[in-house]
Amino acid sequence: MNAKPTARLLRYARSLWQRVAALLRRKVLFRYRLVLITLVLLAVGIGVGGVWGPPGWFPPSAIIVTVVAGGLLLKRKSLAFLLAVDAAVLLFTAFRLDFAQVGPGLLVTIGATAVVAYLLSGVRERLGMQGLSGERMLLELRDRLRAQGKLPDLPHGWGGTAVLRQAGGSSFGGDFVVSMRQDHRLEVAVVDVSGKGVDAGTRALLLSGAFSGLISAVPSGEFLAHCNDHLIRTALGEGFVTAVHLSLDLESGDYLIASAGHPPAVQYDYGAGRWSSTEAKGVVLGVMPEIQYTPVKGRLRPGDAIMLYTDGLIETPGEDLDAGLERLLTAADTAALEGFGAGAYSIVDSLSKGKNDDTALVVIWRD
Repeated sequence: MNAKPTARLLRYARSLWQRVAALLRRKVLFRYRLVLITLVLLAVGIGVGGVWGPPGWFPPSAIIVTVVAGGLLLKRKSLAFLLAVDAAVLLFTAFRLDFAQVGPGLLVTIGATAVVAYLLSGVRERLGMQGLSGERMLLELRDRLRAQGKLPDLPHGWGGTAVLRQAGGSSFGGDFVVSMRQDHRLEVAVVDVSGKGVDAGTRALLLSGAFSGLISAVPSGEFLAHCNDHLIRTALGEGFVTAVHLSLDLESGDYLIASAGHPPAVQYDYGAGRWSSTEAKGVVLGVMPEIQYTPVKGRLRPGDAIMLYTDGLIETPGEDLDAGLERLLTAADTAALEGFGAGAYSIVDSLSKGKNDDTALVVIWRD
């Protein structure tokens, strides 16, 4: 006789749980109402505890916790309501306790924190992200940019390394590397977006994905032309971009190199024991439509190497670029003696010291 009521109770409980779970999955309750209710109760609890609770356990300054949490988790309307509650709690605490505990210094601090929290909440609301979702997205994009900068595995007899340094120690910058290996052909492009540091980082994040797709989808001789077309279509007026593109046959050592307003690549001749500049030249990307970039041919023999880099390694304000190029070649001579892999980091360390500019360097060598 008791089995039927029990079964009905279980069905009712299961149905209720399903409705609650569906509501939580939509995140309406969790993201806004429950968070707002929790923070309001916390603020009220701080006020009540400060008046009637143990001395020292509920200081009025603890209200800042609710302000900061609200800026991260709430929309502006909900945050405005929370801030009104916080203000009421502070007034209640001030009237019930000595006004010295809620002095001008504390009010100014909480007020400034509230303004910053409200502004941050507005930015996150426009982005459609609450909490730390925006920061996580930027970190994922940064990691993807770094992953794209790594060179693919090369066959026996070949070596390569890529070094990226951003201005001011930032995680984002305007210099990046894209590469791709398909069978015996290696494609590498070093790109420099106008500007530096975080200012150029947002464009670099966008362009790295587009250029990475193009380098694996278009013929080698047309890569820079397609990059230029992409910039003309999508980024007109946002500044120029320079790039150098290397297409290397890993069987014969023959290569094609094309440049778009970029510093000249340099090649190490093992037989002669010296570095020399390549002659590839071209117009910067994103300025003129329908530009064709003529590649220069060359060959890497055993012991040879080729180096691609950005102007952050050779450019010094008030100095001619030729002087910077000479310093690079001198540093590259040392790199050839200690090994191209370790030498690449030595070059970047020595030439970027004291500069506030993004730098990128890629060295490919043949054993």
